[in-house]
Amino acid sequence: MQCAKTYLELSQDGAGAHKFYEVTVEGTVVSVRYGRIGAAGQAQTSTFPTEAKAQAAASKKIGEKIRKGYAPAIQGQRQARAVTRRQATSTPSTARAVAPVLWRFRTGSAAFGIHIDEDRCWVGNQAGDVYTLSHGGDVLARYSLPDGVKCLVADDFWIYAGCDDGKVYDLSSKLPFAAYDIAAEVDIFWLDIREGVLNVSDRDGGLTVIDHEDEHQWARRSAGEHGWMVRADDRAVYHGHGRGVTAYERGGARELWHTPTDGGVLFGWQEDASVYAGTHKHVVQRLSKTTGAVESTYRCDTAVYSCATAPGGRYVFAGDSASSVYCFDADGTRLWKLGTGGGSALSMQYRDDKLYMVTTDGSLVCVDASTTAVTAAQQGTVPVAMDVKLAAAMPTYTPATTVRTVEAVSSAPAGGVVVECVQEGGRMRVHVVSDGYEPSWNVQFPRGIREVGTRYVVESLHPTTSGFYRVRGEIKRLL
Repeated sequence: MQCAKTYLELSQDGAGAHKFYEVTVEGTVVSVRYGRIGAAGQAQTSTFPTEAKAQAAASKKIGEKIRKGYAPAIQGQRQARAVTRRQATSTPSTARAVAPVLWRFRTGSAAFGIHIDEDRCWVGNQAGDVYTLSHGGDVLARYSLPDGVKCLVADDFWIYAGCDDGKVYDLSSKLPFAAYDIAAEVDIFWLDIREGVLNVSDRDGGLTVIDHEDEHQWARRSAGEHGWMVRADDRAVYHGHGRGVTAYERGGARELWHTPTDGGVLFGWQEDASVYAGTHKHVVQRLSKTTGAVESTYRCDTAVYSCATAPGGRYVFAGDSASSVYCFDADGTRLWKLGTGGGSALSMQYRDDKLYMVTTDGSLVCVDASTTAVTAAQQGTVPVAMDVKLAAAMPTYTPATTVRTVEAVSSAPAGGVVVECVQEGGRMRVHVVSDGYEPSWNVQFPRGIREVGTRYVVESLHPTTSGFYRVRGEIKRLL
């Protein structure tokens, strides 16, 4: 049986595209493998009634890719993407007392990603595992992603995990899927998403902005390297790097201001009117979003790995390289310093009198940050921390490469919305077919499952102020 293989690559540095597409025809079987250059990629296999139909289907797939800019290439000539994993050393705390830890969940690998919402706690580690837990510490689910998790970010309802493979996975439904694919030359340090627009900060001090269609929008190079901070709001993108914080106009890349900080930025946070930069010179500095002026400085005893605030900046929290956590009031007065009881906090978030931290030993820790609990801890009285265990039958979800097919229907199932993939100017777009929606708006939709002329059913669509729809829930394909 004859086997024919075609290998294509798309390499456009300015557009941020470094992908491969491989089609293999063996008899009546057509196998497709695709993904980022240097990675194993994803695979799909289809069987056809005859060899002629298999060959025709393969030729059609190859032709579509060539029209999009792919070209024949020799596999292995390009290198895999560069990946820098944060090397964070941690020494024992010098605090006289330990924080009142309510519960601790050990993920098994160093963890950077954290997000706490009203329903659950999210934590992602360098092994590619993302876990969700209740606020009380019960493990609810596990997502197994292909590579290490850089960070977890929320954009309204949607939760995203940025990974070492250069992909950003949407975790908002049971089956995660790759929503963004970042160029191979970008060594990702941190991410933020606002209204579907992805902001990427990298090792070289670069800032890359990608729109909801996973297409390059603009890029700038800041003055310093090692961009561990990027935060965005409706007005601007705030980029923290080795030489301070730089603010860029959100829609056009124009620099609004630049402020040197006391030390290179290692972490960032934001409130409505201010951004907060934690630095290697032992401080967190609060900067005005409007002018960039330093409004307050919060002094720790060693390098600051992470920071967070209570709503409105009422309290400012910081985690240092010596396994300690601090609390300050808004004007910079230190209120307390306590040991974490298990490594340095690499990321943190405050919610409802609780401070959640992910640490260098790979733990998600819940601390009672109420005044009563902290006062008791300073006097040596702390609760016995619950050691959270994995449930024996915990559900585990892996990224989807295909979608479930449903029988053809004349209209969407109850509560569902029908969308269709179309060809527009050489690009695949998804538009709404169901009544009651703006048909000219694009739908943010996973690229890996788009097929021109195919219709899909989605659970719901949500409009954005930028003029496109976002999918929420499961996606099904209509025959």
